Amino acid sequence: MTLGDHGPYGSYPPPFPPPPPPPRGRTWLIAGGAVGALAVVSAVAVGAVLYVGQAGTADTPSASSASSAFSSSPSAAPVPSVRAALPSDAPAALPSLLARPVVRPSQAFPEKTVRLADGAVYHRVDVGTTTECERGMSQQLAGIIAQGGGCLQLTSALFTDAERRSQVTVGVLSLKRAEDAASVFGMVSMDPVTYQVVSLDPPPEAGLPTVPPGSAGVFRRLMTVRSVVFSNAQWADGSETREAELTEQATELLTYVNGNVVAYEEGKASAGSG
Repeated sequence: MTLGDHGPYGSYPPPFPPPPPPPRGRTWLIAGGAVGALAVVSAVAVGAVLYVGQAGTADTPSASSASSAFSSSPSAAPVPSVRAALPSDAPAALPSLLARPVVRPSQAFPEKTVRLADGAVYHRVDVGTTTECERGMSQQLAGIIAQGGGCLQLTSALFTDAERRSQVTVGVLSLKRAEDAASVFGMVSMDPVTYQVVSLDPPPEAGLPTVPPGSAGVFRRLMTVRSVVFSNAQWADGSETREAELTEQATELLTYVNGNVVAYEEGKASAGSG
């Protein structure tokens, strides 16, 4: 399952069919992320932990890059009620920042080849964007968003490293209200397995394999003014080795995209750039 079509910033295909029940006995490597809340919330850091799904438990997620393990069963656990409010010292410029148009894919992911300061090179192989955000996330995450002002856009890009061994999806979930971004970030920080966005499968023309179902993966996330930025990383062959290396790739690409989104949302990048 892919989040979008394979043209640059094209429209989404018809709505996804209901996903199958989640496979069982999966192993996930979950890496916590630091919050970059831009004076909306304080920065925090969460350590990496190993999540091991137990066979026979219905809440164990699939680790395939399609992230198709979101149960559509009506017996799913109810979505908790979440409320968030801006702190009293929120910046006076916040209303004008929130009034800016939502970040475009070409602003969040401006480069097809990403070259970082440490010499790392990543290639962008796919981009997908939708304003029907619930189509690209778990039902639980969609339920949290529905409690607030709603989602403006979910846009994601799939990257691979120079050796084409990894597949890292970075998604930018843009909310209408800053406090809703804080709510989403808080829930994702507590349970990144349940409250997750869909990863992209590589398009056929990329020449990359689809990550085998049940493969280990790394989750990281950051928060900006009105968005939560996610990175989901896996080895293309489904390997559960080299966790530190995979976490580094997830973190580097998350930081790169987050910097682009922050620059735009703070007004440092033109709405017409890209």
